Amino acid sequence: MTMSTTGTLRRVLTAAGVTAAAVVTPLVAAGSATAASAHAPAPSSCRPANYQGTITLDHPSMGSRHYRVTLTAAHGYANCTLEGSPRDVVFSQGAGPAGVNATPYGDQHQRVTFGPAHPVHFDVQTPNTPGGAPVDGASFTLSAPGGVIPGTGEADTQVAMQVDQGTQIGPVLAGK
Repeated sequence: MTMSTTGTLRRVLTAAGVTAAAVVTPLVAAGSATAASAHAPAPSSCRPANYQGTITLDHPSMGSRHYRVTLTAAHGYANCTLEGSPRDVVFSQGAGPAGVNATPYGDQHQRVTFGPAHPVHFDVQTPNTPGGAPVDGASFTLSAPGGVIPGTGEADTQVAMQVDQGTQIGPVLAGK
């Protein structure tokens, strides 16, 4: 704007009873809100709603079946840090729990980055005994260096899966 245009605008606004602050303040606030939203941090990949879990068959070992639970974060979420084995694991059998308690094994202090470009996985090791409970998924709580992550994560099976007493859950590791 030129000086004469600015002066004319000021006279018109003043004649209408509008102050410069009334015009400028909303414009500054709108600009600040836009700048703030552009710099707001992305939601964490570790929140259960922000990732997908799948269970597949893994290589067996002497006397045990192994299943791999892979967690993949959706694009647009921030990386986060996980630590140790998932807690409060419940294997589902239709609409109810299978009644098998799992215990953690392995290094519970190893930290792993999880995010859209950093999938993670953990092992479910169960005795290779006849009569295990068939399950169709699992729910769990992930752990971070500062404690547990709020919410319950879930993973669905992609294969026929059975668990039994003595099932163990390995720590979260990097990769698929």
